[in-house]
Amino acid sequence: MQQHVRILGWLFIVYSAIIDVIALIVLAVLGGAGALSGDRQALMVTGAVGIGIAIFLFLISIPGILAGLGLLKYQQWARILALVLAVLHLFSIPLGTALGIYAFWVLLDPQVTPLFEARGVAATTVGK
Repeated sequence: MQQHVRILGWLFIVYSAIIDVIALIVLAVLGGAGALSGDRQALMVTGAVGIGIAIFLFLISIPGILAGLGLLKYQQWARILALVLAVLHLFSIPLGTALGIYAFWVLLDPQVTPLFEARGVAATTVGK
């Protein structure tokens, strides 16, 4: 199960990175659409909307990156954060749903709980 926790950590990081890439694409498309229109007011509006959406997407990706990094270090807070995010990801069909289900399967397994005890100390001794 130790390997599944590491895989789950990387999946949270990659999923959040995908959200960040989508944020950059939205910013480029909306900013580009405003520039192509040739209208200064349209550029300002679409640019502001693009920046707003991009900032929002960047902000919602931060907890996933933190959870992933924490899971890689077997931090107890990361397990809790990942479970909360797993609930929210269930509504993001299909990738988020798959990630949420996998997170529940991994993090609720009785063999995983000792890995997160004492801030990762047990994680180094379990695999030996």
